Amino acid sequence: MAISTGGQLFPSLLNEELLGTLSSIVVDMGAIPHICNGADIMRPGIKEIPGEFQSGVVLLVKDIKFGKPIAICVAEASSESMRAMSRGRAARNVHYVGDRFWEALKKA
Repeated sequence: MAISTGGQLFPSLLNEELLGTLSSIVVDMGAIPHICNGADIMRPGIKEIPGEFQSGVVLLVKDIKFGKPIAICVAEASSESMRAMSRGRAARNVHYVGDRFWEALKKA
């Protein structure tokens, strides 16, 4: 399953097979309500940046407590640059738990 937004295709959060192939970032529990309301991923909320990736890649956002996927985003910076940041937008949120795509796919 994939979703289309802004003329691009992104994996659905319900597509576990594709999610396993994505690089990821891990956010603190305080960031989750904001992300699940469509907010972009800000650097202070990121607690782990495992692996290496470039700016513009599709990332999976996971929560720190359970490791559950909560969003799909596009990196605004490489992993190296993101680690060096102390604030600012790190990734653009394109699909999250509870959005219209999530609800439609759950019903299907």
